[in-house]
Amino acid sequence: MAERRSIWVLNGPNLNLLGEREPGIYGGDSLADIEVRCRETADKAGFDMVFRQTNHEGELVGWIQEARADAAGVAINAGAYTHTSVAVHDALRLLDVPIVEVHLSNVFAREEFRHKSFISAAATGVVCGFGPMSYVLAIDALAARVEL
Repeated sequence: MAERRSIWVLNGPNLNLLGEREPGIYGGDSLADIEVRCRETADKAGFDMVFRQTNHEGELVGWIQEARADAAGVAINAGAYTHTSVAVHDALRLLDVPIVEVHLSNVFAREEFRHKSFISAAATGVVCGFGPMSYVLAIDALAARVEL
């Protein structure tokens, strides 16, 4: 039997505090809760999943580089690095797979500095504003773009 391809879900700073951090904006689900939903969605679509979170920009860049060899698609919630990191942007530009930028909140209904994304220019698409469902929608979009 052929090995299943993987969708990678990469998470940036402070997402480890979901469920505790500003639940009025980000909701009450923990990152572990979101991971369960992501794994279920990927499995139903026939994909394995790599799910990671870091508070360190360099580690996130390293994972994106690692994804070049192994990922069928990447969903990324880079957290604050979305709005600040040319390094994350440049690493994503190296990928030759679909990329979905993910946000729990509607960044365009928030502070002005959140309206600028370094990720969007490297992404296939963006999902924002649907809380934890944003991740599920991103995985569904990736699965639709990737041939098994």
